[in-house]
Amino acid sequence: MNIVVLIGRLTKDPELRYIPQSETAVANFTLAVDRPMAKEKTADFIRIVTFGKTAELCNKYLAKGRLVGIQGRIQTGSYKTQSGETRYTTEVYADRVKFLDWGDKRDTQSENQSSKEPIGIPEGFQALDDDDDIPF
Repeated sequence: MNIVVLIGRLTKDPELRYIPQSETAVANFTLAVDRPMAKEKTADFIRIVTFGKTAELCNKYLAKGRLVGIQGRIQTGSYKTQSGETRYTTEVYADRVKFLDWGDKRDTQSENQSSKEPIGIPEGFQALDDDDDIPF
């Protein structure tokens, strides 16, 4: 059984590309995942790969520093460099990506702090200024 579940923050914006023959979207990004029980705060940096619509959504909505949850599988591989050295890779191929910090990629922290509306309000909805009128 090969199942991975991770929660971490992106170290940089996702990189999106398309496979030429099939036009399938592929997004790559790295997650910084805190190590539990470490004496000093430290993290593992794990390479994530997503495909298709998930890749396009990650490219559109994720940015450096955003918190995400990932579910997928580990895949290892290897390749030879031009000098003949063998390099080994380990990546997580994500089947599911849960956006834990939400908002459009273009939003910045300064805009979010100056605006009273929360990030990512769907079209046709509006934020409530206060909850005095809510009956519960």
